[in-house]
Amino acid sequence: MFVALGIALLVVLLVLVIFTTARRRDSTSAEKAGRGSSSTAVTGATGREYERMADLARRTPGTEVATTGSTAPVAWVPPDPEQLGVTRRQFFNRSIVAMMGLSITGFGAAAIAFLWPQVAGGFGSDVVAGKRDDILAEIDSTNAPFYVPEGRFYINPYPVEDISKASKVYSGGVLTGMEEGLVALYQKCVHLGCRVPWCSTSQWFECPCHGSQYNRVGEKKAGPAPRGLDRFPVTVTNGTVTVATGTVVQGPPIGTNTTGQEAEGPHCVSDGE
Repeated sequence: MFVALGIALLVVLLVLVIFTTARRRDSTSAEKAGRGSSSTAVTGATGREYERMADLARRTPGTEVATTGSTAPVAWVPPDPEQLGVTRRQFFNRSIVAMMGLSITGFGAAAIAFLWPQVAGGFGSDVVAGKRDDILAEIDSTNAPFYVPEGRFYINPYPVEDISKASKVYSGGVLTGMEEGLVALYQKCVHLGCRVPWCSTSQWFECPCHGSQYNRVGEKKAGPAPRGLDRFPVTVTNGTVTVATGTVVQGPPIGTNTTGQEAEGPHCVSDGE
């Protein structure tokens, strides 16, 4: 939140600096043009000739500067902007400022949109996965986990008969979900962050990047991963499954095997160890 506000403030300051610089440059150009138009150019004579002519004019009788009576100062009337128009320099300066301002504004808006937290729906919030019975029925019919793409997690069944062993390793919302017969696993490999697909032959999660392997409930079995798959708290209310993806629970340590499930067929990825 503070980073987004800082970026927005920086964008506003940059626009103000560019606009002020362009206005100052326009004013300087206008002043130079005014001085150039008011000066009287002397052509056809050198500097010395001009001085000689001025000296002769001072010495010639009847050429003295005539004095006039005092007159009241004339009030200054600002020129009509429509008569002045816009010079080509001013047009290009203002166009450049406008384009840079639009570009900076677009970049700032994109940065804020990227950093702004998602407060409703999707990853980072509470995701409704569906009805518990429907999820378990689909897992049973496909022999594969129930995948929720907007939440970036898999749901697999957890054997009720192994709850006593699970209670020694897991706690909180993760254990509550296991007691309901469900476990929600983050799709990201804990080694280097690749998405871990499901291997239908071994009935394990097997990472294609470096060969890490996890059993059906995300406990590490092989490969360079430092622990089991991370997971999310699960709640079941009136049969509806909700997964809190805003809370990532670190996976169990190496050696955890609460269900005792081994590979049920050929591996899709070779062992990375």
